[in-house]
Amino acid sequence: MVEKIHWDAIPTEKVTPQMERKLVYGEKVMVAKMKFKDGFRVPLHYHENEQITSVLSGTIRFWFGADKEQTFDLNAGEVVVIPANVPHEALMIGDVEEIDTWAPIRKDWLDGTDTYLRE
Repeated sequence: MVEKIHWDAIPTEKVTPQMERKLVYGEKVMVAKMKFKDGFRVPLHYHENEQITSVLSGTIRFWFGADKEQTFDLNAGEVVVIPANVPHEALMIGDVEEIDTWAPIRKDWLDGTDTYLRE
């Protein structure tokens, strides 16, 4: 059965005082609509999931690679594709609203083992 969902109907999870998210997922893909406060940092990490990040408002500064050898700012209206297992770190510049998509789904986000975000 196909179901239509409005973002407003999805519960908001407050991950930290500076980060909140809404999750929609199927068997093979997950989408998260997230809001971050200025200065929130996602520590260097990697995962098996391919990730697509689309910024709706604000700016995200990304670093890529184990030694953070590549960096750029992703602004509103821009999208980046992050291949599986690529180390990445992010800093929110201004308040940020963005949408991330992953395949396969982020099981660590569902079972609460995404501790790197909660520190």
